[in-house]
Amino acid sequence: MNVLRSDWPDLGPPGPSLDNPRTSDNPQSSDNARINVVDALRGMALLLILLVNVAFFASGFAFHLVDDPAYGTLDRLVAGAVELLFAMKAYLLFSFLFGYSFTLQLDSAARRGAAFGQSFLRRVSGLFVLGALHAVLLFHGDILTTYALLGLVLLAVRRVEPRTALIAAAAIVGVVAFVFGLAAVLGATLVPDEAAALAAGARSTEALHGGFGSVILEHLRSLPAMFGGLAVQGPLAFAGFLVGLAAGKHRMLAAVHLHQDLLRRCEQVGYPIGLAGATVFAVGGGTANLTGLMVSIVTAPFLAAAYAATLLRLFTRRSRVADALAPAGRMALTNYLGQSLVCLLVFTGVGLGLVGRTSPAQTLLIVLAIFGVQVAASWWWMRRFRYGPAEWALRAWTHRNRPAMRR
Repeated sequence: MNVLRSDWPDLGPPGPSLDNPRTSDNPQSSDNARINVVDALRGMALLLILLVNVAFFASGFAFHLVDDPAYGTLDRLVAGAVELLFAMKAYLLFSFLFGYSFTLQLDSAARRGAAFGQSFLRRVSGLFVLGALHAVLLFHGDILTTYALLGLVLLAVRRVEPRTALIAAAAIVGVVAFVFGLAAVLGATLVPDEAAALAAGARSTEALHGGFGSVILEHLRSLPAMFGGLAVQGPLAFAGFLVGLAAGKHRMLAAVHLHQDLLRRCEQVGYPIGLAGATVFAVGGGTANLTGLMVSIVTAPFLAAAYAATLLRLFTRRSRVADALAPAGRMALTNYLGQSLVCLLVFTGVGLGLVGRTSPAQTLLIVLAIFGVQVAASWWWMRRFRYGPAEWALRAWTHRNRPAMRR
């Protein structure tokens, strides 16, 4: 399951501009360009994460790793395409941005002469509470609590050299892939009884059709399975943190135009390897198949890197695209929680009750509508306010004050 969501534990910090507001909004300044690139990338990642997460709102079967029996051939093709292109990739992009943004927080604290450790501990504690509420009330696939806990480890290794961070990230991916490969060879399976999984999926769908109490109970029943999934996703997310930390220490996104050759190499290597692995993953049964998962664990980082490279090159050539997406990225935590709230109201019995009643193609149209509204609303909001609502609350808790909200 991919869950996974300029602050990313505000979720990833928006960057120095929020700690040290500028008097100039000149989009041509190098600092502002850097902020726009980071936040635009995060804004695009919001769409990718919603494309994956929405399946767990639209059907109770997805959480049990089986297809809805009502799906026809076209439905399975659409769902398979989403799994091929985005599953196991979207949260890696967010994880990279978390690690990169962490270095911006470190720099901001150093410029202000502020103690970093204590404020960061308050930040991740606030993020953990938000994540726990999110998991129970809105979405049983929360990643915020995991990010908060992994943030403690990132804080402990913040002085690691970039080369060491990259080696450690590769080692983590290798170990996790080896464990899954060994499990596959030994005959383990994630869905030992498909009939039981289908029955559980039907029960979950029915529970999500109920009122708020029924939805919360379903979320609580799903927590053990969620923890099991995060036990795998967590180490891979931390590997993404380390890659972002290494990139942040080299300030690679501060001047994207200087790294065009590197970005092109990421595309040239990442797309063939990543798409080949994603095909094996999707055709082999997706997250329900251990062999496919093993292949995806190794190859998904290549495809995520290729996506990031393509988007960064696009943003440097088309600054207006970055300008349009950056506000959504600056209030990423608010938008991530907002996505879950809207999906709760659209799909569960709390609102329209469309769970189990929309095809994958129709669900994709709903995703695009939600994201389009979020981009427009974020642009409107950030022209008037310095923080998204959730970012403001987390910042107030972190710094023990009430930051000015209006620009």
